[in-house]
Amino acid sequence: MTVSTEPMDKTPRPPVDLSGEAGWIPFDAPALVGASLRFVSGEPEGNRYRVCYYRDGEHRLRARIWFGPETEGPPGHSHGGAMAAVLDEVLGLAAWAAGYGIVVGNLNVSFRNLLPLEKVVTVESEVVSVEGRKVMVHGRIVDGETLFASAECLCITLQGRDA
Repeated sequence: MTVSTEPMDKTPRPPVDLSGEAGWIPFDAPALVGASLRFVSGEPEGNRYRVCYYRDGEHRLRARIWFGPETEGPPGHSHGGAMAAVLDEVLGLAAWAAGYGIVVGNLNVSFRNLLPLEKVVTVESEVVSVEGRKVMVHGRIVDGETLFASAECLCITLQGRDA
C-alpha cells in the first residue's frame, strides 16, 4: 500500500452560492446550540464544508452544504464519513430546532451515489416521531432528483434540558 505524503491542496476556494430555495427562511443554527457546530459548520470559508441553514415553509430544517476538497474519499468525491458527519450535525440540529435538547444515540446512513467534490447539495431533515425521550429524525443529501445518502437518526433527549 502506498500512502501519499503530498500536502493537501490548501488553496482557498472562491465564494460558494449557498442560497436557499424560494420560501426558505435563514436559520441561525449557532445561536441555538453554540460552538458545538464547529466540526462541520466551523469554517464558513474553509476547504472542508461550507454550510447555510434554513427553515422551509413547514419549519423543517434544511441546509445547503458545499463539500470541499478536504472531504475527499474516493478520488474526486466526498468521503462517506464526511457525508455521515453532515447528516449527524443536520439531523441532530433538526431535533434541537424542533425544541428537543438531544444527543444522537444512533445514526444509520445509506449511501446511494458518489458525491462529487466542490458541489453544493441540499440536506433535508424531518422529525418523524417522538416517544418519551426518543426523537426520530430522517434526512437525506440530495441535488434535485439525485440522492447521495439517506439517514435515520435516533436522538435521545437530555434529561432536564430543553432546546
